[in-house]
Amino acid sequence: MTKPKTPRTATHQKAPQAERPPAPLHRSYETPAAGKAAKGREPKRKPYPSDSPHPTDSAILGARISRRAADRLRSGHLWVYASDIEVIQTGKDDPPALLAVADNRGLLLGTALYSPASQIALRMVSREEIDQAGWLQLLAARLRAAIARRKPLLDSETNACRLCFSEADELPGLVVDKYGEIVVLQLLTQGMLSSGVREVCVRVLREELEPASILERPDPRIRELEGLAAPSLAPLWAANPAAPVTHNQFLLNGLLFHFDANAGQKTGAFLDQRANYASARDWAKRLGAHGQTDACGRALDVCCYQGGFALHLAQVCNHVTAIDSSRASLEVAERNLEANRGRLAGEVEWVEADAFQILRDWSDAGQRFDTIILDPPAFAKTQRAVEGALRGYKELNLRALHMARPGGLLVTCSCSHHVDWADLEGAVAAAAADAHRRVRLLERRGAALDHPVVLNLPETEYLKCLVLEVE
Repeated sequence: MTKPKTPRTATHQKAPQAERPPAPLHRSYETPAAGKAAKGREPKRKPYPSDSPHPTDSAILGARISRRAADRLRSGHLWVYASDIEVIQTGKDDPPALLAVADNRGLLLGTALYSPASQIALRMVSREEIDQAGWLQLLAARLRAAIARRKPLLDSETNACRLCFSEADELPGLVVDKYGEIVVLQLLTQGMLSSGVREVCVRVLREELEPASILERPDPRIRELEGLAAPSLAPLWAANPAAPVTHNQFLLNGLLFHFDANAGQKTGAFLDQRANYASARDWAKRLGAHGQTDACGRALDVCCYQGGFALHLAQVCNHVTAIDSSRASLEVAERNLEANRGRLAGEVEWVEADAFQILRDWSDAGQRFDTIILDPPAFAKTQRAVEGALRGYKELNLRALHMARPGGLLVTCSCSHHVDWADLEGAVAAAAADAHRRVRLLERRGAALDHPVVLNLPETEYLKCLVLEVE
């Protein structure tokens, strides 16, 4: 008996697949050699615009980065180095401030500020693709949030702080410092140099703070590295345009400091040490002269700049000697001393000298101090400079340990990001071994709270401060 045949079913075709919107950048590919490519096989990705033999004006602008760089961004970092850019398309005109960023597979990672002359070529500002208008909205919102985080730190004793700390506030290349009624901006990347950015910053600062003046101040070294043009010396905004306020006095921990927006280092002063000034004063008082009196006796402040540590120590010490190689800084320090005479218990002596030479001479001569502060400039501005920097830190600490009285206080600092905690502590430990002194760690300290550390951004933890008791 013949089995009935199963009726033939209609031929079914696969439903067409929905096409995903193309990422801003696509991985390039090589066309398979003739006869070797699988029949009917199409490349999975379109070529990156600049790889195309006939690029057009409609090519999508952006950068494709290495897998290593993409993994770093996905872990929370914000930087892409120029060496990690595989392909970049910036158009025929001037380089744009913003570029879309994709990984090596062409998947969108976000939008970055572009700095063509810098080793840090891309700084991420969004995990989405945004245009200039969207970026300026983000800038305003993030600057307001940064200011709101700092306002609780301001009171009748302190009216100066860092309002915005670049990457730590998701605003790469923007630093804003408040010195009383004066606000100073630093625009430290090429992508930040636009009239739109300045206008947003001025508007937000005026609405949030009502300052007397808002000024822009360059950083000469950063300007050279980033290839930035020098800003105008005229204030960005002034409540009194006919006579803009460019110098004043500000308060840190109840002490007065002179500020001139057109002089000094950084934006004019070192606000990051504010909490460490107070801590050094309190530890000096706590240790006393071996617990025998209320005063700490003799103190030494090395690389004193405009007298931050020295004046705080003079509140509890009988005599403070402060050393710096800059005469201009010491002249401001003397003015700060005169402004605070009624708040100080001891005398302050300013000495213009090279720190290494004078510490060598004084330690050999048998000078002794109850409290010693070491706050040198950054010795390691690059990773290659770390080895030499550590020799410098060891030498300074070795000389200081030779001069420290038993039971005395040593506060030693590093503001070099490339020198980590282990490096600094290793240098101090080696110095202590060579000096045949034992040091007890009392505190590890960093920058003040207005300079927050973001764990995904190790570069934000640049300032390190060890508070030590010397036996």
